[in-house]
Amino acid sequence: MRLPRIALTRRHALTGALLLTAAPAMAADWPERPIRMIIPFAAGAGADIVGRTFGEELAKALGQPVVIDNKGGAGGLLGTAEGARAPADGYTLLLTSQGATVFNMGLYKSPGYDPLKDLIPIATTGILTNVMVVSTANPANTVADVIAQARAKPGELTYGSSGVGSSLHMSGVITEQRTGVKLQHVPYRGAPAAVLAVINGEVTMGFFNAPTVVGQIKAGKLKALAVTTKDRSVIMPGVPTMMEAGVPDFVVATWLGFAVPTGTPAPIVARLNAEIGRIAQMPQVKEKLLVQGFEVLPPDTPAAARKLIADDQALWLPIIKASGATAE
Repeated sequence: MRLPRIALTRRHALTGALLLTAAPAMAADWPERPIRMIIPFAAGAGADIVGRTFGEELAKALGQPVVIDNKGGAGGLLGTAEGARAPADGYTLLLTSQGATVFNMGLYKSPGYDPLKDLIPIATTGILTNVMVVSTANPANTVADVIAQARAKPGELTYGSSGVGSSLHMSGVITEQRTGVKLQHVPYRGAPAAVLAVINGEVTMGFFNAPTVVGQIKAGKLKALAVTTKDRSVIMPGVPTMMEAGVPDFVVATWLGFAVPTGTPAPIVARLNAEIGRIAQMPQVKEKLLVQGFEVLPPDTPAAARKLIADDQALWLPIIKASGATAE
């Protein structure tokens, strides 16, 4: 026997009301099990250090383990795509980066995700300084020396990176645009492998996040020639900026943040934003990360984090297009 149409309407309305009241209850109980944090970079890279630091404190705040899952490769594309496809239940947290949400959009025709549609940015936590380094066996002692080497052998001077689309790669791209030299990009499956390649002389130089190379610089295995941020780094005050070294209009300050898949309940987004913002301002966290070259930013909102991605895409996508750089 078919129910009258009005009965069906009332039943649907009741079901909808139950679902609406259930959502806050589900969010209130969250988290009830471990949270997976996808870090789309190799273990040991600068972004990995930042992600693990936040993960450790987040686990304390939420009362559940935060399990780190490194999914490196393709400048953060592989791990970011996996994070975007994850269930929107609050149990997958993605470390986001400028490279994965901005650069990859200009380097890949089909990256497999749209950071402004498939992800909800939670917060932007801070910036990492990139450092231009060469092996101590390289006679170059300044950026000008390296540019002279590149001009002497057009297209032959190599630089390593953690992959196409990373800020390490883009630092090389903007070097070409600002100086007129032609470089040869050699991508590796992670920053640690690329750093080793510079040390061993497999490639001439590289731009790496400060946390990844500060140990090798102090150990005398690498020479730091310049940092890519607007101002000098607190942990390397004696190293000039690229602009101070003679390269005009050169600023690459790669930012890191967190996001969840689109559809994640709003109360969970709000809770994560609050906790991450609080953790970022903890003195012990700020001190630990600053020593590693990561400068923590003031707490922001999901809307502000989203705006940063949109603004950065507007700035960088034309640069990438003009360079002709592609990952395909």
